[in-house]
Amino acid sequence: MADQTARGEDFEKKAEKKLAGWGIFGSKYDDAADLFDKAANCFKLGKNWDKAGSVYIKLANCHLKSDSKHEAASAYVDAANCYKKISVQDAAQSLNQAVNLFLEIGRLNMAARYCKELGEIYEQEQNLEKAMDYFERAADLFQSEEVTTSANQCKQKVAQFAAQLEQYPKAIEIYEVIARHSINNALLKYGVKGILLNAGICQLCKADVVAISNALERYQELDPTFSGTREFKLLSELAEAMDEGDIAKFTNALQEYDSMTRLDPWKTTLLLRVKNAIKAKEEEEDDLT
Repeated sequence: MADQTARGEDFEKKAEKKLAGWGIFGSKYDDAADLFDKAANCFKLGKNWDKAGSVYIKLANCHLKSDSKHEAASAYVDAANCYKKISVQDAAQSLNQAVNLFLEIGRLNMAARYCKELGEIYEQEQNLEKAMDYFERAADLFQSEEVTTSANQCKQKVAQFAAQLEQYPKAIEIYEVIARHSINNALLKYGVKGILLNAGICQLCKADVVAISNALERYQELDPTFSGTREFKLLSELAEAMDEGDIAKFTNALQEYDSMTRLDPWKTTLLLRVKNAIKAKEEEEDDLT
C-alpha cells in the first residue's frame, strides 16, 4: 500500500514537472495527463482515495487544456468514484462537472446517466429536494434521447419525493401522465394499476373527498380494467372511510390489502398521514360537541 502511494507521488511530481516545462502544440498536457493517470491508478491501488480523486481532477484539467472534453468528463467520473468512498460532497461536485461537460459535447445519454447517479447520491443523504431536482433533469434528458423506460423510472422517483415533501399535486400529475403513456404499451400496461394506486394515495393525502371521487372516475376511464382490481377496491374503501371519518374502516381496508400485497414504506408513510388527519378531524369534532 505504502509502495503504491510512493509510486503515485512520484508519477504526480513528474506530471507537475511536465506542466511547468515547455511543450510543443499542447504535447506537455498529453504527457502530463498520461502521468497523472498512472499516479491516480497507483493511489487507487493503495486505497488512498482522497489523493486518487484529487489527481483525477488534475487529469481532467489537463484534458480541458487539450480541449478533450469527453476525456475530461470521464476523469471527473473517475474522481467521483474515488470520492464516493470518503466524501459525498466532493463526489457530487465531480459528477456535476462531468454532467456539464457531457451536456456541452451533446452526450445527453451520459449526462442523463450521471444526473440519475447524483439523484441516488442525494437520496441516500436524505436530501430529497436535490434528489428530486437531479432525477427530474435525468428524466428530461432520457426522454429527449427516447429512452422511455429510464425516463419513467426517474419520473416515478420525482413523484415519490414530491409526495414525501407534501407536494401532492406535482406527484399526482406525474403518476397520471405515466399511466396515460403506459396504458397502450403492451409491456407497461400491467404496471398501470400500481401507478394509479400511487396517484390515488396522493389524492387521499390532499383530503379532498370530491377530488378523490373524480379521480377514481377518471382512472376507470383511463383503464377500464381498473375497477376490477384490488387497488381500486382499496382506494374506494379508504375514500369512503375518510368521508365517514371512520378510523376502524380505514384500518380494516389497509389490513385486508396488506395481507395479500405488502404495502411498501412509502405507501405506509403516506397512508399514516391520511389516518392521522382523519383522527385529528375526529378529535376536533369531539371538542366542538
